[in-house]
Amino acid sequence: MDVSGFFIVAAAGYLLGSVPFAVIIARLCGVDILKAGSGNPGATNVKRVCGKTPGNICFVLDAAKGFLATAWPLYPSVFGVQFSDPQTLGYVGLCSAIAGHSFSVFLKFRGGKGVATAIGGLLAVMFWAILAGLAVWVAVFYASRYVSLASLALAASLPAASYIIYPSMAGHFYISLAIAAVIIFRHRSNIARLIKGTENRF
Repeated sequence: MDVSGFFIVAAAGYLLGSVPFAVIIARLCGVDILKAGSGNPGATNVKRVCGKTPGNICFVLDAAKGFLATAWPLYPSVFGVQFSDPQTLGYVGLCSAIAGHSFSVFLKFRGGKGVATAIGGLLAVMFWAILAGLAVWVAVFYASRYVSLASLALAASLPAASYIIYPSMAGHFYISLAIAAVIIFRHRSNIARLIKGTENRF
């Protein structure tokens, strides 16, 4: 692997992922999102506290940073940078962006759950698998009205979808498995509330 490329992509992905759009957008609405609602700096909490439009904007921006962090090593003709192992570096950018979003250097290593950023990155690297995951998310959300449960279902569906849709690409499967594990781990408090029946419906 291109070692210098690895560090460049990892650092760029982490810094891009660290941009706290939820905090910025909520502040423009006069709200400290770290102290409002669930206290989570993510699109769902912004939508719950600030309204539909700010929440949707936050989701798009969080997804966009995941997409950019993943896509720029993969598409040299678009971004003008050529790496020797673009597929692996695309994975590195994706994982780094999720890490940055979840543990932002700008928020003293606090952050969101990483779902929107993961979705954006996966759109760049395994479009059909994340499309299947989004279909699962929609079905579970409209059946339950729990965003957390829908996000957990999306995460759980990713490894199976990548294995079925991309059977010859083992990297897709292992990355989707890792992302699913991170998302589920980041939702552990939501899982506890779901079990107790105290989780908020949207």
